Amino acid sequence: MLSRIAAAVLPAVGRLTVTADADADAVARPAAGSIIVANHTSLADPVVVVAALRRYGIDPVILATGGLWRVPLLGAALRREGHIAVHRGTARARESLDAAAAVLAAGHSVLIYGEGRLPGRLDAGESAPGPFRSGPARLAAATGAPLVPVGQAGARRLCSGSRGKQLAGAVTAPLRRPRLHVHIGAPLHLPDRVPQATDRARSAVTAAWRTAVLALSEPAQEPGRARDR
Repeated sequence: MLSRIAAAVLPAVGRLTVTADADADAVARPAAGSIIVANHTSLADPVVVVAALRRYGIDPVILATGGLWRVPLLGAALRREGHIAVHRGTARARESLDAAAAVLAAGHSVLIYGEGRLPGRLDAGESAPGPFRSGPARLAAATGAPLVPVGQAGARRLCSGSRGKQLAGAVTAPLRRPRLHVHIGAPLHLPDRVPQATDRARSAVTAAWRTAVLALSEPAQEPGRARDR
């Protein structure tokens, strides 16, 4: 349901284009569950990425911060559809990876944001993915599932900055309809060692993000260069 809603609502607030590497259609094979890892830049990301994946027939189970499950209506929808709450910094954090492994074993794909958090920037510009958490690498090591890197650009034009700016962005988006782009990379198998696997996942998502940025002809901040916060 959430994928259908995202695909229906997004055209009213933005202009989405999607590209994929030549063999990225492998993510759509139901018998081979994939770990889809995307860069995280704004609260609008899930709508953009899920709408893009749906064009390829993919309705992933999403791993998201546990706080969303406390939001009225949204929390009930997330529970009903089997999405997975991540309770970071608690004894329950491991449960999310166990639940994701079960989803993969059943032949479904999961969507994870490798950074595990939103950036602290207040501007609406693009910047490369920040440091990744080890969750995607540990899940890949435990299950042997392939990782599919996804890069998205433009979502910060929908919603970013302070709470006031986020609200203003959401309200004015139907008038502005900013351009959005999602690029789906080819599946890859990560190294066995978690640190190296984490670096490889981040590199692959960063490459997909660069492709998305180029599609929009947006200026972008590369890794290692400071931005104003």
